[in-house]
Amino acid sequence: MRTGRRVIGATVAVGLALTAAACGGGDKKKDDGGSAQGSELKGVKIEVAAKWTGTEEQNFRQVLKAFESKTGATVSYASTGENTDAFLGPRIAAKNPPDVAILPQPGLLQQYAAKGDLKPLSPDVVAEIDKNFSPYWKNLASAKGQTYGVLAKAAYKSIIWYRPKVLQDAGVTPPATFDDLVKAAGTLQDAGQTPFTIAAASSDSWTLTDWFENVYLSQAGPDNYDKLSKHEIKWTDPTVATALQTLAKIWGKPEWMAGGLATATKTKFDESVTQVFGQDKAAMVYGGDFAAANISTTKAKVGTDAQVFPFPKAGNTAPAVLGGDVAVALKDSKGAMALMKYLASPDAGTTWAKLGGYLSPNKNVGPDAYSDPISKQLIDAMQKAGDSARYDMSDLAPAAFGGTPGSGEWEALRGFLQKPSDVKGAQDKLESEAAKAFKS
Repeated sequence: MRTGRRVIGATVAVGLALTAAACGGGDKKKDDGGSAQGSELKGVKIEVAAKWTGTEEQNFRQVLKAFESKTGATVSYASTGENTDAFLGPRIAAKNPPDVAILPQPGLLQQYAAKGDLKPLSPDVVAEIDKNFSPYWKNLASAKGQTYGVLAKAAYKSIIWYRPKVLQDAGVTPPATFDDLVKAAGTLQDAGQTPFTIAAASSDSWTLTDWFENVYLSQAGPDNYDKLSKHEIKWTDPTVATALQTLAKIWGKPEWMAGGLATATKTKFDESVTQVFGQDKAAMVYGGDFAAANISTTKAKVGTDAQVFPFPKAGNTAPAVLGGDVAVALKDSKGAMALMKYLASPDAGTTWAKLGGYLSPNKNVGPDAYSDPISKQLIDAMQKAGDSARYDMSDLAPAAFGGTPGSGEWEALRGFLQKPSDVKGAQDKLESEAAKAFKS
């Protein structure tokens, strides 16, 4: 399990909901995913389970409230805790699953679909998905030719957070290319500012997989990214070597890391963020939109003291790497399918977006729906990426390779950070670990 990321993501709404609305309520003039102020499902009870708590749960409840208003249904919410499978597994075995569940990654969808635990979505739900999502996102929530899920909520992972005053004082503008990022780091160092904090503690070296994914997607392109994510090409492929060589331009400069390599390899993700914002130990840090939650624990203000720029292009493609949560139906009931259709609609996405702390992969929920400037910036970048956007590669891999602290891809890239001259050694280690994980 990618526990570090899940816990951080659970509080993202705190940082991003800069101007959160008091309650939901989408555009009542539309009839996307439900009947306006209707009673179509009056008397129908629906249970939905998700890992969200706190502000995220409160905002999701507002979305469900809007659905209730549209349909007359009554929806109850159950929190699964961080281990969604541990909550759902026993209930599925007891033949008492919730109507709808929100899964934290597509791998769990594939697992449940293979066991026959999910219900294929009805034709009207699939039509709603086709209308609002690119084929990639539909395929991500499908198995063996059947569509089982809706990508309900996204995390955008192709950004770098920075302190604008530090860059301005050094005469640095947000870099557009990876080579520009390297030059910017050198300029900051010359100005007496440490360029980066890097989270490479054994428990949090998933950040290194995100660095790799952004560079690889940009250079090798979406098709090769898809192949590597499925182990259809080996990690010894020349495209992987090129990406590692590119990363070495920064990872091979320990003087550009706050505290040097010894500190980086002990730094957790939340620490890497607060070292930049609050402790002023560096100018920049890699982190998805969820880093806003960590920034909110400091005196820095998101949008002013803490800003973002897109992860710089290392090749021809502007990288757009996403994480996200997938809604699935565990019962083939009218209520379950109606809620799935609603979650696939622009109406649900717009209601959610107004509350803050949310990004939608729904292409028909535009930037104007969002309540804060950072979210507007991120959704604009995500939508411009279009069909080139991709899901986090390590979250698509078997957990033994892509999601286990101290082993697999996490540890192989951590080793490469410590010895960035050994590209071949890193590739051999990555391939050995991938081959074992994908066979099991």
